[in-house]
Amino acid sequence: MATRLKDFATAQVAVVEPETSALVVSRLMRQHHIGALVVVEAGGGNRPIGIVTDRDLVLELMSEGLDPEVFTAGDIMSVDLVLADPEMDAMDAVQLMKTHRLRRLVIADPSGALAGIVTMEDVLLLLTRELANLTSGIAGARDREVKERA
Repeated sequence: MATRLKDFATAQVAVVEPETSALVVSRLMRQHHIGALVVVEAGGGNRPIGIVTDRDLVLELMSEGLDPEVFTAGDIMSVDLVLADPEMDAMDAVQLMKTHRLRRLVIADPSGALAGIVTMEDVLLLLTRELANLTSGIAGARDREVKERA
């Protein structure tokens, strides 16, 4: 299976700037039915500098009783961002996710601009489709053999 990230990743990524309040972050996640927002450089840039997840909101703010209107995406985002190339093979991406214990990979083009995001769910859907295709091929081969030997 030689599938590149750009072939199945989500290209339309919800983003915020570092100054965006955590309250707005949570509302955007709810509005878009997503669990993470990519934080891009301030001033309209498209270069990813972090990621903020629903888990960040819970562990950094809610569990501590902190005001989400006071804290920003920049305060709670993960800055140790692991970036993937759009041309990366899906299985290499799986290994990268495993190595870094990630549920999501932010994809940046060679110039560093945000190009997409791939989630564990995206990878699982891809693998499920590939396994279904393999199963179909095996069943087809069996049926062909039965016909040929009848």
